[in-house]
This record gives sequence, C-alpha cells and structure tokens, in this order.
Amino acid sequence: MADAYTTSAQPDVSIVVPLYNEAESLPELVVWIDRVVGAEGWSAELLLIDDGSTDASWHTICALSPSHLHILGFRFQRNYGKSAALSVGFRQVRGKVVFTMDADLQDSPDELPELYRMICEEGYDLVSGWKKKRHDPVLSKNIPSKFFNATARAFTHVKLHDFNCGLKAYRLAVVKSVELYGDMHRYIPALAYNAGFRRIGEKVVTHYERKYGKTKFGYSRFVNGALDLLTLSFVSRFGKRPMHLFGILGTLTFLAGGVIVIILIVNKILAIAHHLPYRQIVLQPLFYIALLMVLLGAQLFLAGFIGELIVRASPRTNRYDIAESIDHETSEDTNA
Repeated sequence: MADAYTTSAQPDVSIVVPLYNEAESLPELVVWIDRVVGAEGWSAELLLIDDGSTDASWHTICALSPSHLHILGFRFQRNYGKSAALSVGFRQVRGKVVFTMDADLQDSPDELPELYRMICEEGYDLVSGWKKKRHDPVLSKNIPSKFFNATARAFTHVKLHDFNCGLKAYRLAVVKSVELYGDMHRYIPALAYNAGFRRIGEKVVTHYERKYGKTKFGYSRFVNGALDLLTLSFVSRFGKRPMHLFGILGTLTFLAGGVIVIILIVNKILAIAHHLPYRQIVLQPLFYIALLMVLLGAQLFLAGFIGELIVRASPRTNRYDIAESIDHETSEDTNA
C-alpha cells in the first residue's frame, strides 16, 4: 500500500486507475494488468484511487496480492470525482510512462504494450485511446459522445476522435505539468497541448461491455462538459492576460454607448438650430440603452483590472516549464 512504498528505483510504467464502487471488477482487472506487466517484463506500480466508494472496494484493494505489480492504494473520505482521483495519482506516479484506465473492465490492459511503444519509440507525448466501436447505449452515450468530441475538436484544435476515453498513455513530464480541477479529466489532451506537449496521437482500442455494476456518470455530464469546455477555452487564451479580453470588450462597449449619446445630443442641437420638433434626450429609450452600455463597459474594464491583479498575485505567474537547457563554458574558462 501507499505507506509501504519505499522503492527508490524509477519503475518503467505507472498505471493510474480511479474507481468508484468497483469491488466486483477490481480482482479481475488487477490479475489482467499483472499478466500483461509480467509478460512485458516491466517494473510497474499500480495506483488505485478509491474515490469515496460505498461498497467493499477499499477492502478489495487491501486484499490484492499481484505477482508483478507494486500496488499503491489511496482512499478519499468522500466522492470528489474522477479529476480529483487522477490528480492525486499524477502527483504520486514515478514511472517513465504513465497509463490511465477505468476500473470497470471496459478498457483492455492488452492495449498497454502498443501504447508504451508509441510513447517510447514513436516519440509521442500523449496517446489517447479511440473507442471506435463502442458497447454503450446509442442514445444516452454514443450519439452525445460524437457531438461532444466534434465540439471539443473545434474548440481545442486537438484532433482526437475520443477525448473522454479513459485509456491513455503519457510521458511522465506530461502528467506532472497538467493541472486537473472540476471535471477537466475530459480535456487532458487539450491541457497537455496548452502546456506545450504537441505530439498527441491516438490508437483504436477494444471496448468491452460493462460486466459488473452500472455507469457512474449521469446526464449532468453533458452540461458540465460544455461549461468546462468554455472554461478551458477562456483560460487557455486569456488565463494570464484577462485585460486583453475584458479590456477590449469594455472599451468597445463604453465607446459604443458614448457614441450613441453624442449622436442624440447632436441631433437635438441640429433640431433646435433648424427650429424642428425634438424629444428630450432623457425621454428616448436609446439614451438608456447607451447609458447601460457605458456602465457595462466600465464594469468590464474594471473586471479586467481585477483579473490582472489576481494573476499578478498568483504564485504561478512567472513559472514557466523549461523543456531543456544547456550551458556552454567559454574556452578561456575551460583552459583556466
């Protein structure tokens, strides 16, 4: 278990499995993973993250005794969600290649060797599984999934067919760079892309029917997924420069309102000069629309200022991930 993990050597692979009420499937899954790891001759750690299960999942984890795996178990006090479970797993992993997969036996551990090869030999930073043939209900999962993936491709510019597939492989640096919160586990490829890891591939993987229990995701995931996608799009573009969005919108809105007021004033002056009938400016609906635009523009501009202050106060403001560095000594220093 986690407290007994004292091995200093870096393992070849780490496998992160978030789970919630999967006591029935866990023994079969671990035996399957253990068989694959043994056949490949990997040194491996398996991280099982119990996301506040209410069944016997934790007791099952404690009773596991595989032959080729070092198991680390983590149990949440309550259910926090898949992103939280993956985040904890990513903080703990040490393997050169990191896999994630679901615990419901719908992902096949037999796919791991090929995913490993794509990372190590083909140089990918991240490889996502593609459940091309799904064994899920058509109306509640398959069709919404196609729409979700098409929308995610359009917003993130990451060309994957299946963002939400739990079976993925990463270089260690990738999982140490992405920050998961909310339900952002759906967009790990996009988060990795925004962090500078641009070699992202995919592999068609076998998808099995659920053998035990039932799905843990309800219809709320559709709304949450859309909102998270908007959040990701905003943060990736304006997370470090909110004034570039709010300032521009505020300025344009403020100026538009001001121009409308000026036009109303000029029209009144011209009407008076030509002895034409006119209405008082404050009696015209357009005046109040302009006034609203001026106030809204000022608020947007101030929101941009507040956003900049928050960004400047963040401890991560000037933290940048350096991929490689080099330091050449001068010939004079070398000879000395």
